[in-house]
Amino acid sequence: MAQLKHLLGIEGLNPVSVTNLLDLAESYALLNRSGKTQRDSLRGRTLINLFFEDSTRTRTSFELAGRRLGADVVNMSVATSSVTKGETLLDTAATLNAMNCDLLVVRHKSSGAPALLAQKVGASVINAGDGTHEHPTQALLDALTIRRNKGRISGLTIAICGDIVHSRVARSNILLLTMMGNFVRLVGPPTLLPGSIGVNGVEIFHDMEEGLKGADIVMMLRLQKERMTAGLIPSAREYFTFYGLDRKKLSYAKPDALVMHPGPMNRGVEIDSEVADDAARSRIKEQVEMGVAVRMAVLDTCARSNY
Repeated sequence: MAQLKHLLGIEGLNPVSVTNLLDLAESYALLNRSGKTQRDSLRGRTLINLFFEDSTRTRTSFELAGRRLGADVVNMSVATSSVTKGETLLDTAATLNAMNCDLLVVRHKSSGAPALLAQKVGASVINAGDGTHEHPTQALLDALTIRRNKGRISGLTIAICGDIVHSRVARSNILLLTMMGNFVRLVGPPTLLPGSIGVNGVEIFHDMEEGLKGADIVMMLRLQKERMTAGLIPSAREYFTFYGLDRKKLSYAKPDALVMHPGPMNRGVEIDSEVADDAARSRIKEQVEMGVAVRMAVLDTCARSNY
């Protein structure tokens, strides 16, 4: 596999590097399911999880991935660190550099923060979500989930529905899925869709029936109220009526269409519990499982390029 010192976004990857990461992640998924999860490929390496935004799911997934590869894992609590006392991001970078850590997983509210750190530290930097920019490991785990269930990650029609404009998950998925030769549809109210995408192979729909018609995958996104200004949606109840995924709306897609959601879910807002918990159609739990495998693959690949 070609060297990959940092993973700052899907932008910058190519179909070969994506396929290689997915293949390695698949091997880790099988290993994890076998129960033989303890490996030593990162023994003696230090992984620091530096999360400026809360995300129990992503942080825990990276922590498990690091430990299963034998790394020493440190979770830095930003809420009680020097960052809250006025330390700048560059000061933090200098401090981390002095610690000589090998892998740095960063989640930050500002787009571009992981890229800035990557310029200032010797460690490999992995972007765990930055502002509204990207969340590359989420797109990779979504791609792995799709490939495992559909047998391929090309030539599929994938509808991404909901709060697109505030979603770094949507941006990373759009980049990855179009790169791999899929047809991507963005579905949602005009207030939650970007004015322009700038990516070939993407269509925009404001009607769920039209947007889901013939879809192989229906990927729902949560309403990111913490990033919203007032008035983007009339009410959660009305939003669910028009854009929440229930049995009726899912029937517009292909009969074997699968349901995905990056979590955390707002049940009764963007997705109905009956659909979310449907073992035959929902792959939401599998996405969580694949998250650990993908992050193992990313950590392993970045660590090997950092020798």
